Amino acid sequence: MRNTEDDIVIVGARENNLKDVSLRLPKNKITVFTGVSGSGKSSVVFDTIAVEAQRQLNGTFSWFIRNQLPKYQRPHADVIANLTSPVVVDQKPVGGNARSTVGTMTDIYSSVRVLFSRLATPCNAPSLYSFNDPQGMCAECDGLGQARRVDVDRMLDRSKSLDEGAIQLPTHKVGSMDWQQYANSGHFDNAKRLSDYTDDEWQMLLYGSGGKVTVSTANSTATLNYEGVVARFARTNLKRDLSSLSERGRANVERFITLGVCEACRGARLNPTALEARAGSHTIADWTRMEVSDLIEVLTAVDDPVAGAIAEGVVTALRRIETVGLGYLSLDRATTSLSGGEAQRLKTVRHLSSSLVGMTYVFDEPSTGLHPRDVGRLNDMLRELRDKGNTIVVVEHDPDVIAIADHVVDMGPGAGVHGGEVVFEGSFDALRQADTPTGAGLRAIGGVKEPVREPTGELRVENAALHNLKNVSVGIPTGTLTAVTGVAGSGKSSLMAGAFMAAHPESVFVDQSPIKASSRSTPASHLDVMDAIRKLFAKATKTPVSLFSFNSAGACDECKGRGEIVTELAYMDPVRTRCEACEGRRFKDDVLAHTLRGRSIADVLEMSAEDAVAFFHEPEVHGKLAGLLEVGLGYLTLGQPLSTLSGGERQRLKLVAHLHRTGAVHVLDEPTTGLHMSDVDTLVGLLNRLVDRGNTVVVIEHNLDVVRQADWVVDLGPDGGKHGGEVVFTGTPSDLLKDEASVTGAYLRQYCGV
Repeated sequence: MRNTEDDIVIVGARENNLKDVSLRLPKNKITVFTGVSGSGKSSVVFDTIAVEAQRQLNGTFSWFIRNQLPKYQRPHADVIANLTSPVVVDQKPVGGNARSTVGTMTDIYSSVRVLFSRLATPCNAPSLYSFNDPQGMCAECDGLGQARRVDVDRMLDRSKSLDEGAIQLPTHKVGSMDWQQYANSGHFDNAKRLSDYTDDEWQMLLYGSGGKVTVSTANSTATLNYEGVVARFARTNLKRDLSSLSERGRANVERFITLGVCEACRGARLNPTALEARAGSHTIADWTRMEVSDLIEVLTAVDDPVAGAIAEGVVTALRRIETVGLGYLSLDRATTSLSGGEAQRLKTVRHLSSSLVGMTYVFDEPSTGLHPRDVGRLNDMLRELRDKGNTIVVVEHDPDVIAIADHVVDMGPGAGVHGGEVVFEGSFDALRQADTPTGAGLRAIGGVKEPVREPTGELRVENAALHNLKNVSVGIPTGTLTAVTGVAGSGKSSLMAGAFMAAHPESVFVDQSPIKASSRSTPASHLDVMDAIRKLFAKATKTPVSLFSFNSAGACDECKGRGEIVTELAYMDPVRTRCEACEGRRFKDDVLAHTLRGRSIADVLEMSAEDAVAFFHEPEVHGKLAGLLEVGLGYLTLGQPLSTLSGGERQRLKLVAHLHRTGAVHVLDEPTTGLHMSDVDTLVGLLNRLVDRGNTVVVIEHNLDVVRQADWVVDLGPDGGKHGGEVVFTGTPSDLLKDEASVTGAYLRQYCGV
């Protein structure tokens, strides 16, 4: 019998929708949590195990250090025991700012700088090659590699004269004081179109200086020094901290500014002295611009007796990036441009080099963004971490990842209030036979779609050369469901999010980025039904509408509508307690006494979308909420904070607004992210309904269940980075099955069992 200390023990977990969940998870094994979306997987793994492990670890530090660390509240559970130090590898953006790159994030660039300083001629200190150090950074762009410039074409309409309002700045309306600086200067014919200006007149308008100009209003007159419209705007705005402006003021400035490559360093971020040094024929900027796979070749050839040891360490780190399928990245790639899947794998790379053992690694759907070919590399990485003596806990939907588990926990049976229970524990083989949605999904085998829809037309992309695309020309059939596939880095996003959207800007692009909203925003407020709900309550109770808002008159006086009280305790963690006055419901008691058909406003916000659709028959509310069910989000409560939604949930929530459009083109970026196998069928049904309503739907997708049910497939490759950027296949899923050159085709044949 196994020693009880060999297990992580959880008793009576009640976070979110969990119903007194008790579990034993084996240490030094791979445990995968499965289950439909919203079943409680993340509530166990992240909100219970990871949070408590991080909370206890932080508690070992001094108060001073703890004050600098994130604060965690003890999860709702009777017992959480035998935890080890946690490493959480989630899909949240890697953070950082404009200075953060793949090289700095992985700490590889520090070693690269030392290596280059040993090999370079002339020989310099490593700090000279740091774009974050004043000694090395480009003075023009401060080491950012990009510079803000005035967009002259937006600022000036050359088809108009000054009298016709050629200056597009909001502050330069015809007759205004700012406009008079140019109209009253005597330098221009105010009725002459800017397109007819001589070169001298054009330069004077944009950058000229010297002379006095008299401007006036109804009450005053002033004499100003003449300054060109672009020169003046650049002086007052390009170096300015725009965050101090109002949102509207900032937008009025930013629309006339473009961000481009710094002309001084050409994007290298470094000053001329750093860029003059060379190791062989390469500058350090040449090294960082290379794809990781190419840089490995260069550094493997280093034979200097001292530098060779440094190069060997750098190559080892670079090979880890290559191993997780990211060999197409370069060290100068900005971290802000990485996808969630790319960022997650890079975070993992940092831990592969660690000699620490006895850790608990927690992964959130690590297969996100991975082509089926690359999932095998991911599995090798997870096994390597386990075999070093670590515990691996994974939340995952991909059958190929679930298959490597030593232990599987299946949550369910449904989502939200219908979930929160353990419906299966055991091996992968046993799960395949289990009577659960996951077991059924693993047993299901389907063929490709036949017959497919006939296109109603075609939307073309011609000679696309964005990023790694190699003059790609391709047509997207209209009136169909098209899947754009290919291995990671093959150019899918460059083609669709970049080239296609530029060629067809009227299309709707729905991604997984955070929804711009306040910390109090909810699905109900995002769908714009809260006002209607508040009016229904006000009409039924003959009271003011503002009473039914926790941001206004109805808010609990104690917690100000937060539902909790936060008590700061100097260097200790703040204590968050449920507000006793409103019992966490956010509203005053007298507000909750007012009901609509027997339900208070707090009752309504605690309803799932599924229950709310049954409750509200009013069309102004019912119709919008019904969209949540259609996109598979019926388990969300109306008052759930948007900040708690996953990327896939955010994308589907955005999609609700477009459900009843016709004749539109929808481009979705990996819509199956976070979806269980059974939920994928719901999604495909939704996409098909959109097409049947007269829309065109294009999905950037790796999920083979979606690919096989598409009408048309565009496959990019053959590989990632410089080895990709080509269309390797276009046709129906049936044709893809027969294509021997497509990597996607090979995995589709395996998936369909042919």
